[in-house]
Amino acid sequence: MTSFNFSTWPPQLTPEQLEALTLAATTYALSHGLLYLPPSQSPSNTQPRIPTTAIHAPLSLIPAPFPRAQFQAARELQSVYNVLYARVAMDTQFLDTVMGAEEGVGKADEFTGTLWRGWKRIREHGALAQPLHLGLFRSDYLLHAAEDRLALKQVEFNTISSSFGPLSERAAAMHRNILASTSYFSASPHLTADNFPENSTTSGLVEGLSKAHEAYGVRDARILFVVQPNERNVFDQQWLEYGLLERHQIHVVRRTLAELAVSASIDPSTHALILTSPTNSSPYEISTIYFRASYTPSDFPSPSYYDTRFLLERSRAIKCPSLPLQLAGGKKVQEALTRPGVLERFLSNEGAKWGARALDLTAHAADIRATWMGMWALDLEDVDIAAALDHLLDSGQAQGSVPPGTRLARLKAQSLVLKPQREGGGNNVYREAIPAFLDTLPAEEREAWIAMEMIETPRGVSGYLVRASPSSSGMDNGTIEKKVVRVEVISELGIFGYALFGEGEVVEREVGWLVRTKGTESNEGGVAAGFSVLDSVVLV
Repeated sequence: MTSFNFSTWPPQLTPEQLEALTLAATTYALSHGLLYLPPSQSPSNTQPRIPTTAIHAPLSLIPAPFPRAQFQAARELQSVYNVLYARVAMDTQFLDTVMGAEEGVGKADEFTGTLWRGWKRIREHGALAQPLHLGLFRSDYLLHAAEDRLALKQVEFNTISSSFGPLSERAAAMHRNILASTSYFSASPHLTADNFPENSTTSGLVEGLSKAHEAYGVRDARILFVVQPNERNVFDQQWLEYGLLERHQIHVVRRTLAELAVSASIDPSTHALILTSPTNSSPYEISTIYFRASYTPSDFPSPSYYDTRFLLERSRAIKCPSLPLQLAGGKKVQEALTRPGVLERFLSNEGAKWGARALDLTAHAADIRATWMGMWALDLEDVDIAAALDHLLDSGQAQGSVPPGTRLARLKAQSLVLKPQREGGGNNVYREAIPAFLDTLPAEEREAWIAMEMIETPRGVSGYLVRASPSSSGMDNGTIEKKVVRVEVISELGIFGYALFGEGEVVEREVGWLVRTKGTESNEGGVAAGFSVLDSVVLV
């Protein structure tokens, strides 16, 4: 275990030093595109088509301490995770069983079931025009204080709309700039340049998108960003757009699903995705579709939105992600991989089942499994679950008709989190809230949830968190009320990677990282959902 004492962090600062660091951080953020659009002031909550103002993203003044060995281990594992989830996405039978609406979680979760049924219809009609898939992934981790050591434990693996790569790169650059300009007032011997790792996530994610564009083979085609209406996190996306144009001369088109419903079509002979534009007389051919939307039911307010999503899937454009890759990111898949032999089956290339040139990665199975907490399905009937119940229950206690997985979740509620098949933050159920939630959960919906042991992070570590929000009293004169608070925090590390796959070998790479920090009073970790701030690491 690292000898670093987390409870001593952050170093003490005088009020004058704190003010100086806050000024340095906020002015750097505003000068370097570490930005958000402010909350809408209109009754309809709509953003103006042409922005007139921006605020800095929520941020941390001093980077979060993270053990150097665990940081490096997370980065080294990313390539294995890239290949693992690529292979899961290519295993149709596995996804049908785990995520489908006939055998899997899609029976209980209508959103998942609708996506799966659309994918199944496309398959049955022979309308899969593009064999290649692109994943821009992020694997999220927390430090687990287990006995006398710190272990790296995975929170989740994201296969769709893995956001904050560009803004996190700028958060790390902000901390390096503050170090160079102030030396953090020599407040800690850990705050040195050698302990501030470089972060080049933006160019790595752009590289993945450009490789998909190149594989499509039409130089003048464009990349489509499918975005949510009234998106406040637009600058995180724009940095990718600028990178594609400046480094690779690839143009980007941004559209919502509603806009695509009236502007997108498929060429009947080539299956190319064609977009019309109000500003260009010639339509655009699309090489790659990058989804920053369609990961939550609220993105589909009517059935016609699903029709548009399925039209995109039928096209020859390379999807990031495709429907099977989106389904592969489900929490049920995360749980299924923990079952005996499942991970090993995907990592093995016995019999060249993943291709003659594919790697056999079974030597990494133990390292991957070591990053997982215990988890199980609420509807699970399993001998290990039954044995755990026997250990916890009196032999004479009534078992009832409730599945063992649900009963165990109730008994161990104080050390668990329940997760549905959702992305975007704000969906999980934690600890003391679990028993009452289980009381109201319909039996037919249990299959949509998994139970996962809570990661117990190091206690006593704090941080200085800076938010920017338009104040009701200051909007008229354009001022921004900034608030700096010192609170006990939890910091989550995310590792980015990409994978282009579907024919032959998986082309993949680990490309960077992020840190999100939240107060310990918050269970959720999404910056866009308002639960946390952008941060970086100081290696200890």
